[in-house]
Amino acid sequence: MTKEKTMHVSSSFRRTTSMLFRNKESVIGIVIVSVYASLALAVTVANYLKITITPYDPLQQNVGPSLGSPSITHPFGVDFLGRDVLSRVLASIPNGLLASFTVVAVAISIGALIGSVAAFKGGLFDELLMRFTDVVFALPALVIAMVIAVALGPGLTHMMIALMVIWWPPYARVARGEALRVSHQNYIEAAKFAGQKTGAIILKHVLPNISITLLVYATLDVATVVLTYAGLSYLGLSVRPPFPDLGEMISTSQEYLIIAPWLPVIPGMVIALLVIGFSLLGDGLRDALEEVT
Repeated sequence: MTKEKTMHVSSSFRRTTSMLFRNKESVIGIVIVSVYASLALAVTVANYLKITITPYDPLQQNVGPSLGSPSITHPFGVDFLGRDVLSRVLASIPNGLLASFTVVAVAISIGALIGSVAAFKGGLFDELLMRFTDVVFALPALVIAMVIAVALGPGLTHMMIALMVIWWPPYARVARGEALRVSHQNYIEAAKFAGQKTGAIILKHVLPNISITLLVYATLDVATVVLTYAGLSYLGLSVRPPFPDLGEMISTSQEYLIIAPWLPVIPGMVIALLVIGFSLLGDGLRDALEEVT
């Protein structure tokens, strides 16, 4: 990368960051996502070091009265087995974030590669790749994910695999469109004239120039993955009980909605707040990039 191009990228990054932090909605999104990510990291590190940072052991029963309402000692109340709901919510946060980030990262990688190669190869190769992408995209994603998750069995890893299989086609479409847009730029033509192979051109010149568009799409898409993961967790296809998960907590406590509404409502609010955070962040990032460009 030349010095002039490096300076241009650095200037664009500074302007984008400035616009992002001047947008009140995106700042709210950044705060929400940062808090969730910090909590998830803290819980993950604590689990790895085998120390407890939650108020109570999330698996321990009878730490409070069954169906106990929110109080000073149990801010989110106590569930039907006497387990502290706050501790279980905190222990659940890393699951959704890990699944969402992993699924989106894999989807970007697969989609960007397929879309870029299809755009540059063209012809029959492009047609075959994109028709295959369309077939996968046309399948009912949630149903296919459920089938795969049921076939593999409950578990966080199996859940992520199920989502990875069906989540990449939109990224392939976006990547192909962006790759076609940059394919006639002067630096691409110069690279072809210099004899660089297609793979090298894609890695060195195409992917870096379409990554911002993919990043904006991914930021908005994380919220969709969070909701999808929560839905599959609600159906019992995520972590195995007694380990907590937000969707599973809603499912197992929904029958107590009348007498103990905090049990299903609080995990639902935690999911909703995370979705709102990523949506605001994605919208702010998109608006900032549109103004910069």
